[in-house]
Amino acid sequence: MKLVYPIILTPYEDHSGGYVVTAPDMPGLVTGGDTLAEALDMARDAASGWVLTELEDGRDVPHASNIADVTPDEPDGIVSLISLDMDAYAEKYGSKAVRKNVTIPAWLDTFGERHNINYSQVLREGLENRYRELQGA
Repeated sequence: MKLVYPIILTPYEDHSGGYVVTAPDMPGLVTGGDTLAEALDMARDAASGWVLTELEDGRDVPHASNIADVTPDEPDGIVSLISLDMDAYAEKYGSKAVRKNVTIPAWLDTFGERHNINYSQVLREGLENRYRELQGA
C-alpha cells in the first residue's frame, strides 16, 4: 500500500540549516533533520512507523489532508508531501502478531500432521500472496 501525506518543515530556530517536521494527519508525530534531505528521510521513516502502529493496533490508516489546505504556523515553514511504501516498511519492521483460530477438515489436519506442515506459516504465506494480488489489482 502506497500512501502520500502532507508534512510541514519548519527551519530550526538557530538557522543552522535543519528542520523540524510535523504531519498534520498524524497527531504527536515530530521529527527532524540537520539538512532538508535528512529531514525528509526522517519524516518518511517516522510517518511509516506511525501508520504501522495504527494498523497493528487495529485502527484505520488516517485520511490524508489536501496539501492545499495545509499551512505552516511559521512564516518560513514549508509544506511538502512524503510518499510511504507501507508494504516494504511493514515487511521490514512489522512485528506484532495476532492469534487466529481456524477450522479445517479432519482429513486435511491428518495430512498436515503427517507431513509436519506448519499451519501458521502456510496461512501467513497464503494471506500475504492474496494481499499482494489484491494490492496489484
